Amino acid sequence: MSWPGFVEDLEFRRLWYQEAGAGLRRRLETAPLTAYIGFDPTADSLHVGSLLQLCLLRRLQDAGHRAIAVAGGGTGLIGDPGGRSEERPLLDTEALRSNLEGIRPQIERFLDFSVPADNKPVLVDNSQWLTELRLVEFLRDVGKHFSVNEMIRRDSVVSRLERPEQGITFTEFSYMLLQAYDYLHLFDSFDCRLQIGGSDQYGNILMGVELIRKARREEAYGLTSPLVLKADGTKFGKTESGTVWLDAQRTSPFQLYQFFLRSEDSVVGDYLRYFTFLDHAEILSLDEATASRPEQREAQRMLASEVCVLVHGQAQAARARRASDALYSQKVASLDEESLLDVFSEAPARSLQRQWLEEGRTLVDVLVEAEVSESKGSARRLISQGGIYLNDERADSETRVAMADLLHDRYLVLRKGKQDYHLVSFD
Repeated sequence: MSWPGFVEDLEFRRLWYQEAGAGLRRRLETAPLTAYIGFDPTADSLHVGSLLQLCLLRRLQDAGHRAIAVAGGGTGLIGDPGGRSEERPLLDTEALRSNLEGIRPQIERFLDFSVPADNKPVLVDNSQWLTELRLVEFLRDVGKHFSVNEMIRRDSVVSRLERPEQGITFTEFSYMLLQAYDYLHLFDSFDCRLQIGGSDQYGNILMGVELIRKARREEAYGLTSPLVLKADGTKFGKTESGTVWLDAQRTSPFQLYQFFLRSEDSVVGDYLRYFTFLDHAEILSLDEATASRPEQREAQRMLASEVCVLVHGQAQAARARRASDALYSQKVASLDEESLLDVFSEAPARSLQRQWLEEGRTLVDVLVEAEVSESKGSARRLISQGGIYLNDERADSETRVAMADLLHDRYLVLRKGKQDYHLVSFD
């Protein structure tokens, strides 16, 4: 087993942001370490905002360290105030149980459970120990180690106290103590000595390090990664249509592929480092390609493909690539039905009567009936200007639509201009 190079790799990938505890770099390079990362079960799927931490878990294991993933079934009952302007809605135990069942296989996908016992990863739910806590004992054994003066200086608390109309409840205020106790419990149970999280978790991580030092007189460490933002500085993982999920039923592999394919040149280098396991030379080569021939979008295509493989596997990633290639090469007729619906899931859709088409219709009739054009005059003008495509073939004024034009015996793809797609189905 070899540990040297792990810290160098994290630094190359810009993942080493803040550290807590003396000697963490040397410790990671000289011997195996057990480390944990927590995941918030506020939904029945993780989203791409969790992807960096999932990749970090795998990097830990690949480097010979032991990885622990903590699903926050206990802390999820409380809610982390970090990054929030108001209190999170509290979930009941049934909702949390359902959410945990959804995210568990997503976490497991990133870890190898077939390794020997001393390096086997661990997936635990912190409700197993937090819901068994006795209040008086907790306050005596944990609360006594922390000063309220220090706690109210944490960024997550300060931001809420600056909003008198919102404030912060005692329930949320206690979250940082519970997270610190998580670290102590994992230290006692698994000799876990490193907690990793996003930079917004740094204050909570420090409290866990401090609790182990005070309560057990042992050294523990913390490490944070940077928050991931889009090129415009907005939150990563959000689009106009909502959150980008890791569950294929919520966000299809094609949609996930497209999300990363649309990455801006200014951030694609970071994303390649964060979300792929490409070696350093490959990433540097893609950096050069982005700088010298950005129009080819080599880095974006590689990023989208690699992430899709990680989240959904080779087969689904290949399918997403084929669908994307068909869309951009104007070969939508080559798509299978499931891919066709996936590709145009966000396009305006209209359902028409099959019998209506069987009676014989011109393309002008279809454009008006499908509400692609507001009038027959407008439709004729668009066709004459060469701006209308039927199943990605340019239409002319003589075009009629027949049953033989239907893709999979049901669909027409109409395009107005370069990107304005409409999907019409006939039932």
